Amino acid sequence: MQSSIAKVSPKDQGFTSIATPVPSVSRGGTCGIVLPDATKEKVIAIKKGDAIALPFGAVTWWFNPSDAEFVFVGRAWDLTEDEAKKLVHNQTNVGIVKVKDGQGMPEPSAKDREGMVVNCLEAPLDVDIKNGGCVVVLNTKNLPLVGEVGLGADLVRLNGHAMCSPGFSCDSAYQVTYVVRGSGRVQVVGVDGKRVLETTVKGGCLFIVPRFFVVSKIADADGLEWFSIITTPNPVFTHLAGKTSVWKAISSEVLQAAFNATPEMEKLFRSKRTSDEIFFPPPK
Repeated sequence: MQSSIAKVSPKDQGFTSIATPVPSVSRGGTCGIVLPDATKEKVIAIKKGDAIALPFGAVTWWFNPSDAEFVFVGRAWDLTEDEAKKLVHNQTNVGIVKVKDGQGMPEPSAKDREGMVVNCLEAPLDVDIKNGGCVVVLNTKNLPLVGEVGLGADLVRLNGHAMCSPGFSCDSAYQVTYVVRGSGRVQVVGVDGKRVLETTVKGGCLFIVPRFFVVSKIADADGLEWFSIITTPNPVFTHLAGKTSVWKAISSEVLQAAFNATPEMEKLFRSKRTSDEIFFPPPK
């Protein structure tokens, strides 16, 4: 199992290739995809918010036909030696290249998007909390191809000064999180209760949450938005606060013993956050 996030920025007439299994697009352009064993490429018009599932072995190219910056988070040719050298050495640049003026590129096909792309900004919200935040989860329900990729993802938008409940992946998945925009604080705690990360993040930051580690986030005034690749196609999370908190399901006696708390403190603890979901709006 491999996962990766890449940030690549082809400028006007820029052309590149990447091998990220679940790229997330924060602007627009064109993507060409050749799936394993395919005899023809798929050419897709991509826009802000698109998430694309790429099976292992897929070959891709990315083209920015306009002057707007394009960003996304991501052998045998049967030629003679001389022919191969001529083909390869004609392009002196690597990674991102400038397409010559007048050079034609394949036109995108709306049909090629089917089953390959979900736009996270247009998809139905899995969670939507007023003044708290919202989330779209990318899984086998809305993009079945992620089952083949073996990865899931989510796009989370946290409102200003709101908090995301502490929680962890209960199916032993890793989370690779890229902060798209905004700023805030992130705290990660290990299985031994030791804090392994507490830092301020902003757009462009990336961090990893190991399996079973608890993570929580608090947004600054301008909010916080992040995109996470998760090493399972159908991620499931356990939350430690809010009305769905695992603590709410545990008996009073066990909770008292776990915290070495009095019955009064246990009742006070259980009485809090009885109506809040996983996002907590800022205190009034």
